[in-house]
Amino acid sequence: MGDGASQTEADLVLLPDNPPPQGAEVIWYEGRGGMRLRMLYAPEPKNNGVKTRGLAIVCPGRTEFIEKYFEVARDLQDRGFAVAIFDWPGQGLSQRPLKNLLAGHIKSYDWYVDALMRALAKIERRAPKTWVILAHSMGGAIALEALRSRKLTVAAAAFSAPMWGIPIWFFQRWYGHSMRLFGAGALQARPPQPDESFESNQLTHDERRWRLQRRLVEAEPKLALGEPTIAWVVASLKAFTSLFTANALNHLRDLPVLVAIASEETIVKKSAQRKIADRLKGGKVINIQGAGHEILMETDERRTQFWKAFEEMCRRAKI
Repeated sequence: MGDGASQTEADLVLLPDNPPPQGAEVIWYEGRGGMRLRMLYAPEPKNNGVKTRGLAIVCPGRTEFIEKYFEVARDLQDRGFAVAIFDWPGQGLSQRPLKNLLAGHIKSYDWYVDALMRALAKIERRAPKTWVILAHSMGGAIALEALRSRKLTVAAAAFSAPMWGIPIWFFQRWYGHSMRLFGAGALQARPPQPDESFESNQLTHDERRWRLQRRLVEAEPKLALGEPTIAWVVASLKAFTSLFTANALNHLRDLPVLVAIASEETIVKKSAQRKIADRLKGGKVINIQGAGHEILMETDERRTQFWKAFEEMCRRAKI
């Protein structure tokens, strides 16, 4: 299929207990450099008696893919939202830039933002006109960069454990910049790590949701993604610098924003999340007690806390 081609419930990895959102449609489109990229669009349901509220732009994290967010998409439809979800360049079933298909690689976050904006251009004529962001981890960095650079305008933005900083030492920063300078950016930043067990995982306390990503990868091994490259690390550090530049977010100060922080966070820096929230007059922080990094994949009780805060954000935005 070429640029903009679509099929309903095609090109999706389907499991019986993980149904796609109502009316799900896969759209393949062309990204920067001719990369073949995948997105999903699901319109707001017309038969559930819920008023149409807008388009929820779901921005997944690193290693994630569309199918992992089916439950989130259904939750959003139940709340009256149409939904768009993306496989970032180099992730999911979108085209990979390197011969090593397991290497999580990007040269610049401009590629991610460009992919996001091209995807939204494919649906903007038929999607609801009120747009809301729901972004997790790396998706939070991509979404905030799109807002910072004024490429994207939304009515509100909810961030789940956003990746606005990563725990990295000065030597590791220096090493990464040096290696990329000498042309080694495509090398993975660290060797493959041992397989994670549910008992040792730092992401969620919900075993069913933890196993979902693994079951989907077993069903379609092309969804798998390994360690990030040195270039990805350097690009991420550069993106963080842009977000923390003085006055970079001034035009977003009044935007209704939710920043959900996991109390048991170990993957990204909680201090960076709080600092960004503090710069936004419309920013509200909620601490999800007992949650691991993947708040949206946590237990029902912890997810309910997030959705309650999401609805409060929408009320502030009059959505």
